[in-house]
Amino acid sequence: MTHPPFTPTRTPPASTPAISAVQKRTLTVLLASQVLSGVGLAAGVTVAGLLAKEMLHSTSLSGLPIALLTAGSAAAAVIIGRISQRLGRRPGLAAGYLTGALGGAGVVIAAALGSHALLFVSLFLYGAGTTSNLQARYAGADLAAPHQRARATSTVIVATTAGGIAGPLLATPAGHLATALHLPELTGLFLLSTVAFTLAALTLLVWLRPDPLVLARTLPAASNEGAPADSPSRSGPGLLVDVLVLVLSQLIMVAVMTMTPIHMHAHGFGTAASGLVIALHTGSMYLPSPLAGRFVDRWGATAMSVVTAGTLLAAGVVAALAPSHSFTLIALALALLGLGWSFGLVTGTAIVTNSTALATRAKVQGLVDVAIAGAGAVGGLASGMVVAFAGYPILAILCGVLAFVAAPAAIVAARRGSARA
Repeated sequence: MTHPPFTPTRTPPASTPAISAVQKRTLTVLLASQVLSGVGLAAGVTVAGLLAKEMLHSTSLSGLPIALLTAGSAAAAVIIGRISQRLGRRPGLAAGYLTGALGGAGVVIAAALGSHALLFVSLFLYGAGTTSNLQARYAGADLAAPHQRARATSTVIVATTAGGIAGPLLATPAGHLATALHLPELTGLFLLSTVAFTLAALTLLVWLRPDPLVLARTLPAASNEGAPADSPSRSGPGLLVDVLVLVLSQLIMVAVMTMTPIHMHAHGFGTAASGLVIALHTGSMYLPSPLAGRFVDRWGATAMSVVTAGTLLAAGVVAALAPSHSFTLIALALALLGLGWSFGLVTGTAIVTNSTALATRAKVQGLVDVAIAGAGAVGGLASGMVVAFAGYPILAILCGVLAFVAAPAAIVAARRGSARA
């Protein structure tokens, strides 16, 4: 009796109910981890500059913590990208969160001991947690259809809103906790971040199964049908422009955001006020991302690149013209800043994902995030120097003008792409 040759069972394509169910579970787990890691991000955003100013006794170096944090984020982006490429999203993202937790604990110890060296090393390690939070957006798109990737990405991004808003608002009670533990008040949020990053890592390690990137590689080649009209072809100058949009968005956002709490404190505002502004800023970074995702999927990257540039320009102008005593206008500027960053992140991420093959996707995404983190490091370090020598309004207007560069670049790249088509 003869038997038919063995035919391996093919994994159902991404459009089947089975894969759709896995995608929903993946997004649910990622949402939970993003809420936790959003709380973890609060310390670096809200009090890192203030802590450095207090320990180093220098305003010009107050941007150094964000520079170190983002430099660490750049290094982690390469490592997490390579781990994810080889082993999957779950171990890569979890490793980043655990490293960030270690860095947060190190900052607390450094402040308690007054050790500048340990502070610098710990902030570098802390950056790995921010990288995992950022790269989680890629995991949300691994199993999504091409025409739904921007929305899947934005779904993951928006989950950071809850933690990102709650974190800065917890600055005062966290400070009281630190004081009760006989630690410097500004270390309270870093204590909170250590716990939050650890819980985010455990959430992924336990529940992110099956791994979305590993599963995606077993599926038949995905069709590009339904992708945004200008996305698949943006593999040359167009892709470079999308990376430029990501890089400029990060540089501008970090530069203005880093110095805003210091600017407010110098003009009589307390930690609670600056924490509220950063909370509003963080909310505007993440909360509108589903809207940005729909816009990218519907209108394409070129139009959204122009919208991104215009929004960031508006943020710079408002921040530059806002009176130093005007809480409302400063808050408005930071909200526009977050909105522009959200548009830029979703736009660039969707196109980078659509333009790379699964075989190299995680590695390329990691390299893109290196550029983003490097831009943040430059923005964080330069911001303190600009404010020290020229003032906060000059920093804001310079960032607004820099944002405007992205608009003509996107239009020129799109026209060149159309001419070659």
